[in-house]
Amino acid sequence: MTRAFIFPGQGAQTIGMGRALADAYPASKAVFAEVDDALGESLSSLIWEGEIEALTLTRNAQPALMATSLAAMAALKAEGVDVTAASFVAGHSLGEYSALCAAGTFSLADTARLLRLRGEAMQAAVPAGEGAMAAVLGLDLAAVEEVAAEAAQGEVCEAANDNDPAQVVISGAKAAVERACEIAKAKGAKRALLLPVSAPFHCALMQPAADAMAQALGEVDMQAPVVPLVGNVLARAESAPAVIRENLVVQVTGRVRWRESVAWMAAEGVTEVYEIGAGKALSGMVKRIDRAVTPHAVGTPDDVSKAVATLAQ
Repeated sequence: MTRAFIFPGQGAQTIGMGRALADAYPASKAVFAEVDDALGESLSSLIWEGEIEALTLTRNAQPALMATSLAAMAALKAEGVDVTAASFVAGHSLGEYSALCAAGTFSLADTARLLRLRGEAMQAAVPAGEGAMAAVLGLDLAAVEEVAAEAAQGEVCEAANDNDPAQVVISGAKAAVERACEIAKAKGAKRALLLPVSAPFHCALMQPAADAMAQALGEVDMQAPVVPLVGNVLARAESAPAVIRENLVVQVTGRVRWRESVAWMAAEGVTEVYEIGAGKALSGMVKRIDRAVTPHAVGTPDDVSKAVATLAQ
């Protein structure tokens, strides 16, 4: 049986995530403490006791979701399961950093600092209110690409996240994305709705953030992952640090090829995926991409126990 560990992206954050893991596992609690130390502030207090509006800020959400994922990995390891139980790791957008940290490419402290910088740079790339993202449901990637091209009218409007066969996210200038929603509905989309995000991620407007990440990634120590990463940019396995570094920069402005990534893993024999961290959004996408792949969520101590039992089979 071939397995993959997958790591969620922005939007999965909730107040209280990971707290039960920290209470149950000293190793999980230590993950949050190390992230707090790396950032020089108590991010864990915000995660567990703060306001959701503050946690949802990109600069906070990105390292917070990573910390929760790595706390879940620490709990698994405490129960005798490490990342090598998987044949591949993958993550959705920021989740790619969580996957790489789990696989030993980055240290936990470096990952926290990289994601804090990434969140701040992505937020700063476009003035508030000038960009937008929208989820289009019921049209495939090719149809949404046509919608985005028609809506652009000289502005940036791109298919940013190819999540599953019936969900593609558009990103770009606010007016263009709003036009795209109306065009998508006219072309038969079941729904086309603006998303509550603070910036237009994964489109050309993010180039200043890509430049910032190129500099930061050039200065950080990277090791080859002990388990190959199925990356957002190439949608296939990669292990060379130089290639991973380059693709993490491209990823800021590039499309998240999640549907293709899951399909590639399924074609390589993956029959089970374990969503490590907050929420179950990726599990839902996996079901819609390939029903032969069984997803498991690992975000609570109970989830850890169930996953350990399944992984032992």
